[in-house]
Amino acid sequence: MRPALIIFDCDGVLIDSEVLSARALIDELACHGIAVDLDFVARHFIGRAYPVVQAEVRAQFGLELPARFEHDYRTRLLARFETELAAMAGAVELVEALRVSYCVATSSSPARLAASLRIAGLERLFAGRAFTASEVAHGKPAPDLFLHAAARMGFDPADCAVVEDSVAGLRAGLAAGMQVWHFTGGSHLAGAAWALPEDVRPHSSYASFAELKGAMPDLFHPPAGVASPV
Repeated sequence: MRPALIIFDCDGVLIDSEVLSARALIDELACHGIAVDLDFVARHFIGRAYPVVQAEVRAQFGLELPARFEHDYRTRLLARFETELAAMAGAVELVEALRVSYCVATSSSPARLAASLRIAGLERLFAGRAFTASEVAHGKPAPDLFLHAAARMGFDPADCAVVEDSVAGLRAGLAAGMQVWHFTGGSHLAGAAWALPEDVRPHSSYASFAELKGAMPDLFHPPAGVASPV
């Protein structure tokens, strides 16, 4: 089924940010005596909103993070973004070539999303097409954010496809009744040893945007001088 709307996650899909985010979080947690590694962050935090970090730290380490923690972490992260963040390879070209509607729906805060899109050169493509977990009652893995994005864009969930990298995001897309495409091209998934849970079965999986584009050419405008696919 050709979707009428493609909903992109941001971190780990449109931008190659998850390793940067994880390292910033690891460093900030270390300032409070909490030692975690990239694998722990990948399993517990990727694709989730900040309140999940608070709850998980409380449950795993019996520590209540101070009120300033989120601000300090985001300050550290955005400073790293300014010098190291880049769009995912092929992301700009893919979005520019789309023949169908699209948007972004992310667990990031509005400020972080705005900075991410600006730094990665994606801001112009997603103006008026960006939604965050701050706009819904329940973040991923609940379907609320994707359903909200579809409604705001004027599409039925059954006509939408979600491009996601995280387990939480995949669960959210499936719960929303949408096509779910697992994107594995981010540096945080390179050589990843952990598999998806048995109950998380995306409809397709793509290791790069070039692979996605090649698999579904009817979603994209052809290069100049090339006839459109029938």
